[in-house]
Amino acid sequence: MLQSLSIRDFVIVDQLDLDFSSGLTVLTGETGAGKSILIDALSLALGARAESGMIRQGCEKTEISVCFRVQAHDGILRWLEDNAIELDQGELIFRRVLYQDGRSRAFLNGQSVTLQQLKEIGEELVDIYSQNAHHSLLKLATQRDILDDYAGASELAKSTAQLYQAWHQLREQREKMEQSAEQYQHELALLRDQCRELKQLNFTVAEWESLQQEHYRLSNAAELMSGCELILDTLSESDVAAMRQLNLARQQLQKMREIDPAFNEAYDTLQSGVIQVEESGRLVKRYLQQADLDPEKLAEVDARLQAVHATARKYRVRPEGLPELLADSEQRMQELSAYADDGELKKREQAAEQAYLAAAQQLSDLRQQAAPKLSQQITTHMQAMALAGGQFQVALNTQTPAASGLEQVEFLVAGHAGAEPRALNKVASGGELSRISLAIRVATAAQTQVQTMIFDEVDVGIGGGVAEIVGKLLRQLSASRQALVITHLPQVAAQGQHHLKVSKHSAQGATLSQIQALSEAERVEELARMLGGVEITDTTRRHAQEMLRGR
Repeated sequence: MLQSLSIRDFVIVDQLDLDFSSGLTVLTGETGAGKSILIDALSLALGARAESGMIRQGCEKTEISVCFRVQAHDGILRWLEDNAIELDQGELIFRRVLYQDGRSRAFLNGQSVTLQQLKEIGEELVDIYSQNAHHSLLKLATQRDILDDYAGASELAKSTAQLYQAWHQLREQREKMEQSAEQYQHELALLRDQCRELKQLNFTVAEWESLQQEHYRLSNAAELMSGCELILDTLSESDVAAMRQLNLARQQLQKMREIDPAFNEAYDTLQSGVIQVEESGRLVKRYLQQADLDPEKLAEVDARLQAVHATARKYRVRPEGLPELLADSEQRMQELSAYADDGELKKREQAAEQAYLAAAQQLSDLRQQAAPKLSQQITTHMQAMALAGGQFQVALNTQTPAASGLEQVEFLVAGHAGAEPRALNKVASGGELSRISLAIRVATAAQTQVQTMIFDEVDVGIGGGVAEIVGKLLRQLSASRQALVITHLPQVAAQGQHHLKVSKHSAQGATLSQIQALSEAERVEELARMLGGVEITDTTRRHAQEMLRGR
């Protein structure tokens, strides 16, 4: 349930904080006072696209916060779990901030989220039904969605469409394969030769790194050997070798420390150096004895490198890309082999077709069960809205298998008794369409888990006794969920359990909009204004009081 709405510097609202209650809340006011601002602000907080001019003139940003008390059903719990968001004591707080430089930020329970995430969870919480929504009712896709929602088949309809797409993708693959069988066979033959050659090369990225290092070492064998000989000669083998000089110095220090122990530290340090120099000489000598610097080995490594380079040039990849090329080629071979395999792709296509048909038939069964029930409920509501004798019918017209199922859903209506039901867009006037649309909304409300429904001037085109009936229907609807109605009709406004009024005023040269909750006495004045226009008389006030008493 919508609990509160906070608006800062939005269009012509400087500051607004509203609390909402369960039941039916009506919102009224003069034309142009800003009634739609509440819907626009709420839509923005729920992920709607921001438009220029939404930030109040002279302000740096606009900020909107909305709080919902959540009765968590499976859809909401699953979404929250998938998006790692926790309920805060049963509440979800949406926050949207727009900046003058075009930036936009969105938060849910203090956690930064995307606009798409706001839209997804918002659809589970609020159903906003605008005054133009009944025009979309003329679309067959909308009519189909309404029936599927009523039948509890929305998820099945989605999966049926997915199965249809999977089936047709396989069919397109098979048809393409049959048309290109010769081309596929040629590609498969090339891939087999390519894979055989790459497997024979038996090359890995690790080997590539090792080959480069080995080739560099062997290519510099002469330098390595001459370097080792020079080091050995310098350390120990020449007449002026370092070891000879160090030993002379060590002998001299030995004599000197026998005379003065102060030379002990110098002797020990030199002794350590002699040991290190001796060890260096042994390591270099061992390298000379064990190193494989044979020119024939260099020739082998060079040949291997040339083979790798030649193969890489042949297939136009870098040497280190050859293993990946082999993997990709083998995968492509498997795909082509499946195509070429005796009827394998055809079998997969048939299995996909059967899966689709099973789901589509299940969907058809649900639609056939729900269609007469929905037809009857909407017909009943039509009788109450000055469409006496009218009839509503949900027709299921068989069609070739499609993503939407095995039948096309179409709403038919007869405006009066004895008339032949015809397509909705051919027989319903604007006022009739509005009433039929509302009847559909009331009839299908019980099937939705959305707890907050907002009606934005859906009573356009009706009046008189019908308006009163519409108001009572909306009040009836609010018995099981929260309903907010923006209306110009006093008959509808009188049915509200809570009444908000929108008005404009001037402050410091700027026009601002404000919304206030009305007391019972204030409601009488507002209804009288709606009944009588500019001049309010005692008669209109009495009429307004009677309307409120007659709820």
